[in-house]
Amino acid sequence: MKRRVAITGIGLIDPLGESMGSFFDRTVKGESSIRHYATNDIPVPVSIPAVFCQNFNGDEILGKPRTISMDKFSQMGLVAAFEAWTNAGFDISDKSHKPNAGVSWGTALGGTRIYEQGLKEMWQNGRERLPPLAVVMGMNNACSSHIAIQLGLGNSSLSYTVACSSASAAIGEAYRRIRDGDADVMVAGGSDTPLIYGVIRAWDGMRVLSPGNEETSPNACRPFDKSRSGLVLGEGAAALVLEDWDHAVSRGASIIAELAGYGANCDHTNLVKPDPTGQVAAMSLALDDADVVIEDVGYINAHGTATIEGDPSEIEALRQVFGSHAKDLAVSSTKSTHGHLMGASGAIEAVITILSIKNGVVPPTANLKEIDPLCEGVNHIKVGDQNKIKLRAAISNSFAFGGSNAVLVFKSAQ
Repeated sequence: MKRRVAITGIGLIDPLGESMGSFFDRTVKGESSIRHYATNDIPVPVSIPAVFCQNFNGDEILGKPRTISMDKFSQMGLVAAFEAWTNAGFDISDKSHKPNAGVSWGTALGGTRIYEQGLKEMWQNGRERLPPLAVVMGMNNACSSHIAIQLGLGNSSLSYTVACSSASAAIGEAYRRIRDGDADVMVAGGSDTPLIYGVIRAWDGMRVLSPGNEETSPNACRPFDKSRSGLVLGEGAAALVLEDWDHAVSRGASIIAELAGYGANCDHTNLVKPDPTGQVAAMSLALDDADVVIEDVGYINAHGTATIEGDPSEIEALRQVFGSHAKDLAVSSTKSTHGHLMGASGAIEAVITILSIKNGVVPPTANLKEIDPLCEGVNHIKVGDQNKIKLRAAISNSFAFGGSNAVLVFKSAQ
């Protein structure tokens, strides 16, 4: 029998170093966490709009004995997981073996930072080799491993890397493990730290990064707007605690929302060009899995990266899936405020979607002034629009390079 999956804990790294409640309040107001990011890297300095967690200090939060073997993406992921675990009513100091609990984590880049730092040391300072712990710090499953070790999660330690859909896929696969009876509790989410020289230069080489300076950077990400000019990179992490519904009820847990459906597929057409057909299929799979009718869905947290081709493709897919209901469907892209966290995006957007259901309010697409005619046909929520909506169900979309699509359907816990 298909088991219901409750969400009992949430945690995230807030770019401005504030609380979960403050982060959501700012997101609902459309306040940007995007700032001008500049370095003096050789040979070409970096100057881009970005979301960077300048107040994050893993050594202070976790302690040097833990962080000495952890890349920044693992440090951020572990902090978010700790917050979600505590928020769910569990004790992070209890490291006893938990055979019914596991972890499922997403990352697009893993510990790329440690490799780049090591190579710089070799080239610039004549170091003969990378640090001894570079392999275990840089491996993509490092974060999931640290979470499992620190929390005693013995059921599974799984890591998913499907570009920008990584965290959503990790959450969706964790949901399936609980739904099908393979686990009772799962920590699921994602983390990425793409603000390193080689990664920035790679994205810049694709000509998809939005430009900006000290003054214009907060408004650099403009999904669905006629003047949009590209995506904004961001670093961070977010985590959920998913739990068998009956297990959560039996221990008296507070249930925040329900994860009711998951759809995943591949466009199988092009590495970088999105395909509405594949997106339609992924959303349809998720809706069928959740057993909800389209009229039950009141909000879409869109993938919405503010790229020229990506935004219209997603809106076309929404029009096809939701038909006449599309015009009443509240849609926003919160990447306009927190940037594109790569493999972690699906996790932070899942948290926002869950909080939208819980609080009956949806965030706007910041900086959306003039809707691109190709993106019309849905109820775009702008800053200042009436955004108080009682939600029975909402969707979070993640559509990645490589054609990997992952869609999550959340329901109210009421």
